[in-house]
Amino acid sequence: MSPTDVTALGDATTSTVVAALTAHTLSLTIDGRSVETRSGQTVLDAALEAGIYIPHLCSHADLDPVGVCGMCVVEIDGAGVPAASCMTAAAEGMAVGTQTDTVKALRRTAMELILARHPAECTTCSQYLNCELQSLKQFVGITEDLRVRKHPQSIAVDTGNPLFVRDMTKCVLCGRCVRACDELRGVEALAFHGKGTATRTGPRSGDFSLAASGCRFCGACVAVCPTGALRDKDELTRGRNRRTALVPCRYTCPAEMDVARYVRFIRQQDYSAATAVVREKAPFPLTLGYVCDHPCESVCRRGPVNEAIAIRELKRFAAERDDGTWKLRAANRPSTDKRVAVVGSGPAGLTAAYYLCRCGHGVTVFEALPQAGGMLRAGIPGYRLPREVIDAEIRDIEDAGVEIRLATRVDSLDELFAQGYEAVLLAVGAHVGRKLSIPGVDVAGALTGVEFLRQVNLGDDAPVGANVLVLGGGNVAFDCARVALRLGALEVHMACLEARDAMPATAEEIVEGEEEGIVIHDSRTFTNICADGGQVSAVECLLVDSFGFDDDGCIQIDAIEGSHHLLAADTVILAIGQRPDIPADWGMDLGRGGTVELDSYSLETSREGVFAAGDAVSGTASVVKAIASGRKVAAAVDKYLGGSGDIDEQLAPAEEPPAHLGPGMGFAELARRGTPCTPVDEAERCLQCDLRLRIAPVRFWGDY
Repeated sequence: MSPTDVTALGDATTSTVVAALTAHTLSLTIDGRSVETRSGQTVLDAALEAGIYIPHLCSHADLDPVGVCGMCVVEIDGAGVPAASCMTAAAEGMAVGTQTDTVKALRRTAMELILARHPAECTTCSQYLNCELQSLKQFVGITEDLRVRKHPQSIAVDTGNPLFVRDMTKCVLCGRCVRACDELRGVEALAFHGKGTATRTGPRSGDFSLAASGCRFCGACVAVCPTGALRDKDELTRGRNRRTALVPCRYTCPAEMDVARYVRFIRQQDYSAATAVVREKAPFPLTLGYVCDHPCESVCRRGPVNEAIAIRELKRFAAERDDGTWKLRAANRPSTDKRVAVVGSGPAGLTAAYYLCRCGHGVTVFEALPQAGGMLRAGIPGYRLPREVIDAEIRDIEDAGVEIRLATRVDSLDELFAQGYEAVLLAVGAHVGRKLSIPGVDVAGALTGVEFLRQVNLGDDAPVGANVLVLGGGNVAFDCARVALRLGALEVHMACLEARDAMPATAEEIVEGEEEGIVIHDSRTFTNICADGGQVSAVECLLVDSFGFDDDGCIQIDAIEGSHHLLAADTVILAIGQRPDIPADWGMDLGRGGTVELDSYSLETSREGVFAAGDAVSGTASVVKAIASGRKVAAAVDKYLGGSGDIDEQLAPAEEPPAHLGPGMGFAELARRGTPCTPVDEAERCLQCDLRLRIAPVRFWGDY
């Protein structure tokens, strides 16, 4: 089908044209080799698809051809003059020469003109391995001493952009960046400026401010730049592979949730689809919307622009508006007649149980407490995570076919195997609070944080005095302190080993705690819990200059001499860590802190057929890490039982995200919207970093 034939199709629909083009093949000869291609392809496309390399610089697989670089010239029999292969349609019977003497001379001249303004030190720059220009230079056969530099340019490197470096000395005016901004994204933030040898690319505003030009910071311009004139900042990419560097939110999430995808669904106001994306990796979308520690936000590429996307709040916003249509795509695989016992109903255990059930296995969860949820229910206060949220998401897990037996403590793993379970998963959490090795830890009024929170959360009596002191600086410590306030304490203080700026609690937890009136005493070590009449009265402390850990993991504290002082209290809550409660009769090999040791590959414990996950393995960690651990061990158990280990679900509708973003005037200044719920406007702030992965990667002549 020739171009004339295409024109003759007249008013036919685009789909009809595409079908006609793709249905028709043609044959041509390139360098004496017979090549087949589709009608509508260029000579360059046909050659590259056949593994025949034709050098090209201004051309890119995702951009419309312009044919200005002079590198892709070829000779076509009967054409008379060489032609730009990127602009020449392949035709039936065409004979093409890509390595004739004429072509080689033209390419050499074109390359020398390009190099005339290029820096001599370019061959040793840090971008050498990713520079298409260097690859072309080698292919053409130009050596350093043959360069002609009539108009060498020297332009200061611009590092003012929060995400990218602009090194215009390396620019060869291929125009890819401008075309990508216009054609791929529709942002039109870049343009050519100046004339002749003074021509350069830059922000359309002319003041070299990308923000003022409506830049969406999507990185399409960087993705197509052939020389490193535009490149990502080293500190944002160093030591990471391409996906991790470009979409850090997803690959920093322990469960690898497709953040950009569900944020995009929120932008489209398709909240059920957004929730389904989360559910593909975790059966607790709304729970995470309340209590996830959102490590994704710490690496969000929007952060350097002004503020990170409120990812956790967006998750909650969508989950609260979910209509449950994801259930139409959720289904268990055929029964395997294999049974799995899961010990513990926390986020790790229930996550594993859910996915194992989806794999077709029969799953029973054994929970020692009278209510399911593990630390979600026993450890996290209701003001942070409403009980109805836990109940609803556990019901979904039960609806999938998981059986949960409450108030059922497992004393013998052998008995579980005797009952017909082919595999056992230990997900018992870390429910035993650590105590300091100092006098007074057992006096009345001194209790561990995990004990205190469990009593409160399960409805037991947990009285506190008027003056409460919490020892510890993590999130659990803040939970204890804030619960104590809600129980009626008049004063609540916290004391911790770490300096104020090194406290392990999240920044928001610290800020909210102080806003509620909690007083923090940082850099303290504790030597005695004092008692008066058998009841706590104070804690003896020393100021800490520094601390660290020796090779055995034992803490070494350098206290300030003469800094002894007392912090008064009638209730002391020790929130300095937790450990698992692993019965000796289970026969587990245990590691530091009483955690269960695993084979790093199979995730089996020292007992065959027994696996472990969550805090019982890692020590106290976040909810999302527990969920990720549950997913990982579910795959391992499925493999052990003869399955593929593939636990992925496709719950969200398939989508082809629009690459066109449109003008972005004012985009850089869009402010973050906060809790309790985030409107769709917050989703509009996303840079959609994942779109960059859809741009064809750079390929060099050695790749063909």
